Amino acid sequence: MSNCPTDIVELFKKRTRSPLRPRSSDLIKVIFPDFRRSSPHSEALILGEAEKWGRNIFAIAQQKPKPENLRTKEDLAKLNHGMLTAEDHSHVQRFLKKANIKRLLGEPVSIVTLIDTYGADISMESAKEFQAFFIAHLIRDFLTIPIPTVSVIIGEGGSGGALAIQMTDRRAQFDDALYATAPPESLAAIIFRDHTKVKEALLISKPTARELFELGIVDQVLPCPKSVMDAAGYAQALEAYLEKAVKDLAKRKIEALIRVRRSRAKTFGVYVEETAKKSRRWASFFRLIPIKKKDHKAPPDLKTFRSEEIHQEYQQGESWGNFRDPATGAGEFVKCGDMSLKEGSPERGCGEIIPLDDFMSNHYVCPKCGHTRIMGAMGWIGCLADQDSFKEMNRELTVHNLLHQSLLTREYLAFIKKQAQRSPFHEALVTGEATIFGHPVALAVCEFHFAGGTMGVVFGEKFFRVAEYAISKNLPLISLCCSGGARVLEGTPALMQMVKTVNSVTRLKRAGLPFISVLGDPSTGGAIASYAALGDVIIAEPQALVIFTGPRVMEARGFPVNEEDIRAEALCRNSSHIYDDLDFFGSIRGIHEVAERKDLKRSIFKYLEYYKNCQPVHGRYWSED
Repeated sequence: MSNCPTDIVELFKKRTRSPLRPRSSDLIKVIFPDFRRSSPHSEALILGEAEKWGRNIFAIAQQKPKPENLRTKEDLAKLNHGMLTAEDHSHVQRFLKKANIKRLLGEPVSIVTLIDTYGADISMESAKEFQAFFIAHLIRDFLTIPIPTVSVIIGEGGSGGALAIQMTDRRAQFDDALYATAPPESLAAIIFRDHTKVKEALLISKPTARELFELGIVDQVLPCPKSVMDAAGYAQALEAYLEKAVKDLAKRKIEALIRVRRSRAKTFGVYVEETAKKSRRWASFFRLIPIKKKDHKAPPDLKTFRSEEIHQEYQQGESWGNFRDPATGAGEFVKCGDMSLKEGSPERGCGEIIPLDDFMSNHYVCPKCGHTRIMGAMGWIGCLADQDSFKEMNRELTVHNLLHQSLLTREYLAFIKKQAQRSPFHEALVTGEATIFGHPVALAVCEFHFAGGTMGVVFGEKFFRVAEYAISKNLPLISLCCSGGARVLEGTPALMQMVKTVNSVTRLKRAGLPFISVLGDPSTGGAIASYAALGDVIIAEPQALVIFTGPRVMEARGFPVNEEDIRAEALCRNSSHIYDDLDFFGSIRGIHEVAERKDLKRSIFKYLEYYKNCQPVHGRYWSED
């Protein structure tokens, strides 16, 4: 019988978030008496080794502060207690490499991770050190490392901070622990724009161990002791589970374990089995539908003016930039700096009056001052691909094909219906085949006008399918990220799409195919902390916002924000310093190149040509005698 409260807010406050709950160090002390803590470490990260169950155990543990760590005003004022920073994630990467070296030397090695965090550190310091990129690379590392792995959510599993070390061969969670797409306060700020609506956010996110077991995100629920202060009780249940899991995995071939990891990653979010199997047939995979330039319509929240409106206000003395003869104008226009229909959305701009068709043809960039506006999938397809060359695949795939009925709440269905009216597409990712200066490519483009380009189960499934298509056709894959994060209304399955897309990129790389990631404005959340950070080449438009947690959520949680530091142009400059500290950054290279929208297509093509020219040529060139 469970010792957990039945009310989720009571569970959250009295058990999961209890300051008296045992921390990782308390459990490690009981289970691993000979634990040797490695250096470097931090107050939020524990790394170390121990001999147990006939194996060399490499332990990676997150640690929230204990009450004795919160005695001064400075301690209480700190905002990122218990959150791993970019530097912490760098330590984890190096620790994994150390474990692999011991494996190569013939030692029996297992990796154990203990998860207890509000989420990844969302400070500006970590953002400037490519926090999102570290999360993506760690997910990939855990999917591919040739060592048996076990993870346990011992308290709180928050967002990518937990996911970075949770995707293991065996995954458990204590009955009174919670694991969600984001901390409840952040979820409330995102969904309701009110961080106090914790209960509503918890009910939507379905973070309990029992719910996550049903969804296949964890494979065992561990019983919790009656008292939240009972460290020995927690340690007893944890040790019994770890011993069984470690011993069982030690009997299995690592090749088989990695195959299971990949197979599991491919199926995350696919719960309507018969429909999913039917829609995954190759004929459905490869059916392509042409999309024409004429299908490009103005986005739903773009403020436009008719020529007669301009003429009337011009006559009344209103300023309309350089537009001198509105009476002779025809059609619709936009005004730079006054393009949003949303109230309270201040914009920068020069006041230039631009014919709507010209503005759209110029990829939503003001021809006078260069100010850019967020662009939808049709705009990006026109920007990156040859005219009328794009053919869409899996157009009809929706949440109804994939999501478990319990996740299709009344609120979510109403949300999806509203988003469908804002976009010509049915989801937040548009995939297919196109050409770039005649070179055939597979293309995956975010549709920001559908739910802010957020990653949900359909997004992840479509990315998986277009990657499979690229492999089957031997095509490079080009992705355009323009995303607001995870689809929080889908709960934790949306978070798992980070794993699914990372797995797809690893499959591309095993096939020897290039993956070029383009970062548009904005590139945030799960998208930038997964596939978008793993491009062989990463190109961004200069003003693209590139960060794991959006500025609005950061500010709601009390973190200072300087947006200029997290725009692509500044981050590309930071990327040049990576080469001075390769030990810290590992395989991360940040943003390789910044290019204006009008130049992105040429930038992509030069890498495609380089890839093509590096391929072996059989026979003689056609121009030879």
